[in-house]
Formats: sequence, structure tokens, C-alpha cells
Amino acid sequence: MNDIKKSGFITLCGRPNVGKSTLANALAGEKVAIVSPKPQTTRNRICAVAVRGDQQFVFVDTPGLHKARTKLGDYMVKEVGQSVADVDGILLVVEPIPHIGGPEEELIGRIRQQKRQGVKAGLVINKVDTVGEKEKLLSVIDAYSAALDWDLVMPISARTGDGVEELLSELSVWLPQGPRLFPDGMTSDQSERQMMSEIVREHLLTALDKEVPHGVAVEVTKFSQRDDDIIDCSVTIYCEKESHKGIIIGKKGAMLKKISTGAREDMERFMGEKVYLETWVKVKENWRDNPAAIQNFGYTED
Repeated sequence: MNDIKKSGFITLCGRPNVGKSTLANALAGEKVAIVSPKPQTTRNRICAVAVRGDQQFVFVDTPGLHKARTKLGDYMVKEVGQSVADVDGILLVVEPIPHIGGPEEELIGRIRQQKRQGVKAGLVINKVDTVGEKEKLLSVIDAYSAALDWDLVMPISARTGDGVEELLSELSVWLPQGPRLFPDGMTSDQSERQMMSEIVREHLLTALDKEVPHGVAVEVTKFSQRDDDIIDCSVTIYCEKESHKGIIIGKKGAMLKKISTGAREDMERFMGEKVYLETWVKVKENWRDNPAAIQNFGYTED
């Protein structure tokens, strides 16, 4: 076990779909957060833990800042606000676009307040593998540098890993002296049961179109291991409309089978064991505007 001498919390924030969860996974060195091309994939704050030498970094992956339209959305936006407080550093993750949008302006305002209190602030320009001309990247840096005096500006590609180790190296000076915050070998604060739920939701997001995947919640009702090491996992998928239930199940159960097969394979890769997965679909109308349901599905404040 490494003797940790420096440790700290660093928040990853940004609008939906800028690659925060992909970056969290790259920093942790394994999958700790689900990823999809759909907005608001991340609903909770998730900690991704990385250790380099005698330093432990804890990155807080947040929901994308968006205009809330449901009580679940309100919760997610509140998670972002709380995540930029009481940390050692904040990284604003943006795409290589030389224009500061509304969500970025709002986040820069919050970061500016924290910076006045001594919190470090960095700009991470993700998806640089999509940029053909360096001049475009320089114009992105110029636009954001005019808005805030950043302690760090780093172009990266979370998808390819380009610049990720360099980012960790630069962030090492942000960490205060302190002991290990998470046990040795732990890369996330998510339990195995939570990850099973999120893996199913990831496949729902990937397989389904339009509004349907945003109205789903996943509950793991059984998670146990047999004597022969096979893991039994029972999952209930909740949706908001009877018509959505039909879409999730699909013709002769084809869509649910596709989602379940993909999820089971990912579960087995994550757990390193065989998984027996059962999935059920139920309707819980307007659950995203029901505080009790939101809390029951695990979207609760600490």
C-alpha cells in the first residue's frame, strides 16, 4: 500500500455531453461512470479515485448543468452547485468551441466565487482529437482566458487518453497535505449494486430514442452471489408511460432482450464473474416529479 502524503477533491463540471464521465473513467483507469451520447446521462455526483505515487486524487463527476424541467432535474442542478463547494479545485470541462455558452457562463460565475476563497480553477478543453487546426484551439483558449484567470489550461482527449496523465501531473500541485481519503484499490464511491443499476441504465440510454430513456429509473431488487460464484441480479426498470413500457420491451420482447444481454455482458466484465440477470419493466407515472420516488431511486442529498 502506498503511503499517501497528499490528497484532495477536484470537481469536474460542465454542460451535458462535454465528456466529464469519459474523463472520470480515464482518470480512474477503469469504468466508474456510465457514458452515452444523450444529455443528462449522469444524475448523481460520482467520485473517481486516482493514485499516483504518494498522491490520491478524488475527482467528483457531476451532472451536466442544464435547465431543469422536473424535480429530478432540480436535484441534478443542485448537485452541480454543491459539487463546486468545499473542494480543493474545480475543472471546467468544455468542448473546443470558441464561444462561451450560457451554462459555461453560469459555471464560470460560480467558479469565480470559489476562486476568491482560494480554490484552484482549471479549464480542460476536451475532444481535441476532433480539432483539425491549432488556430481553432487557440481561439477557444483566448475566449475562456478573457472570462477568468485560470490556474491551469489543458487541452486533452478523454476518449483517446491524450493529455490525461499530463493533466494529473499538473494537478498534483493543487493537492494539500493529507492522508488517504479512500481505501487502497478503491476507484469509486459507487457500490457494486449501484454500478449494476447504472450499467442497465447505460444500455437503456444507448438503445432507446427521444424522451423514453430520460424517463427511466433502474432498481436492483436482488444482488447476491452463489457458492459457485455466479452472481444473481434482478433489476426492475421503471418508466413513466404504458406506451414507453411497450417500447422498452419491444416486439416479442426483442428490445428488452437486447438491453439485458448487453448489460449482462458489461456486468460480467465489471465483476469478473458470470452474471444471471433478470429484468422487469413497470410503469410509475411522472416519477421524475415525485419527491418520494426520486428519493427511493437513490437520488438523495447527503
